Amino acid sequence: MMSVQQVQSKGIYHALPVYPSEVSGLTAIITGANGISGNYLMRVLAANPERWSRIICLSRRPPLIPGGLPNHVEHIPLDFLKDPKEIATTLKEHNVTADHVFFFSYIQPTPKEGAGLWSNAEELVKVNSELLENFLQALKVASIKPKRFMLQTGAKNYGGHLGPTKIPQEETDPRVELEPNFYYPQEDLLWKFCEENGVGWSVHMPGPIVGAVPDAAMNCAYPLAVYAAVCKHKGQPFEFPGDVDSWQMPNSMSAAQMNAYQEEWAVLLGPPNQKYNTCDNSSFSWEKGWPRIAGWYGIEAKGPQDGDKYTETETRFVPRGYGPKGVTRRKFRLVDWAKKPEVQQAWRELVKQHDLTQDLHDIDRVFGFLDGTLCRPAPLYFSMDKSRKLGWQGFVDSSEAMLEVFQDLAKLKMIPPVPLVHVSFN
Repeated sequence: MMSVQQVQSKGIYHALPVYPSEVSGLTAIITGANGISGNYLMRVLAANPERWSRIICLSRRPPLIPGGLPNHVEHIPLDFLKDPKEIATTLKEHNVTADHVFFFSYIQPTPKEGAGLWSNAEELVKVNSELLENFLQALKVASIKPKRFMLQTGAKNYGGHLGPTKIPQEETDPRVELEPNFYYPQEDLLWKFCEENGVGWSVHMPGPIVGAVPDAAMNCAYPLAVYAAVCKHKGQPFEFPGDVDSWQMPNSMSAAQMNAYQEEWAVLLGPPNQKYNTCDNSSFSWEKGWPRIAGWYGIEAKGPQDGDKYTETETRFVPRGYGPKGVTRRKFRLVDWAKKPEVQQAWRELVKQHDLTQDLHDIDRVFGFLDGTLCRPAPLYFSMDKSRKLGWQGFVDSSEAMLEVFQDLAKLKMIPPVPLVHVSFN
C-alpha cells in the first residue's frame, strides 16, 4: 500500500508536514511557556492562527516575547504546586478548554554546594511529579478533556547522565532505575490519567536543547556563545575542554524549534500513545561543530592536542549493564573558567560596549549544563527510525540551528553580535 506525504521547508527547517486545511480552529494549553521549550512551541503554534485559534499559556510568569503576545495567545498565571481545586477554579474562571495540552512545566531544585546538576534526584522526583499530578487532577475537576496530552521529558530517560548506555538509544529501551528519575513517575501519572479519561498521549525526549530565551539555564547555546565572545574579545583561541573521545562523539542535538515542530505533528498527525526521540535528525559532533563556531568569530579553534593533560571522572554506574564504567576527561571546566576575574571583567566590558542585558550569573547551572554537553562518557545517539516510520521526516542541520540561535541571542541583547567572519556548513 502506497502512502503520499506532503512536506515543506521553513527557513533552515526541512521536510516539515503540510497539514490538511480542515485542521483548524484548535485550542492549545501550553504549560511552562516562559521556559525555552514552551516558548518555542508557543511561537510555532502562534505562527498558524487559522490552525490554532486560541493558545492558553499557563505558568507563574508570562512568556517574554518582544512586542508582547500575539492576539490569539493569552497568559494565565498559575502555580501547579497549589491545590488542584484552586488550579481548577482559575481554569474555569477563564473558560479554559483544550483540544491539545503541551506540558513543559519543570522545577530544577538547587543542588547542594559543589554537587552536580542532577545530584538531588529525589527532590527532582518529588517536585516535578507534584507539578504534573496537580495539573492532571485540576483538568479532571475543571472537566477539561483534551484529545491529546504531550509531555516533554528528555535524554536522561536513557541514563546517559549516570554512565554508558546502549546505542543507538531507542524508545523501547527499558527504564534505567539505578537511581530515582522523575521522568518515570511522570509517565506513570500521565498514562493512568489518559487511560482513565480516554485521552491520547505522546512523550517526547529531546537531547541538549538549543534556543534563544532570556531564561537560559538549561541551554548550551548561551554559555557557548559567551565563551566564544570572550575568547574573541581577549584574542584567545577557542579551546575545547575535553579529550578526543568527547571531541568525536556523536551528539543528538535538539533545536527547540525543531522539537516544537515534531511535538505539533505528534498530536495532530501522529498515532496516539507513543514515545518519541526528539532531535534535529542531523549528524553532529564537536569535531565538526567547534571549528564552525570559531569561524563565525574569526578565532582559532583548538581541539585536543597530543600531550594534553586531563582530569578524569568515572561514572557511578553502567546503565548498559556490561563493560567498564564511563570516563570523562577534561582539561578544564567552563564553570571554573566563567568564574575567573579576568573573564568576569571581559564580560563586563562586552556588556558595556554592546549594551547587553545579561550579567554572568547562575554560573554553576548555566555553565555546568554546557560542561555536561561538551564532555560525555558515552555517545548520545538517538535512533529516529520509529518517528520516520510513523511519518515524521523533519530535519535541521544542527550547526545551522546553532548559528540561528546565536543570532537570536544577539537580537535579545544577551550576547554581542556574531561577527560571521567565516560561515560554512560543508
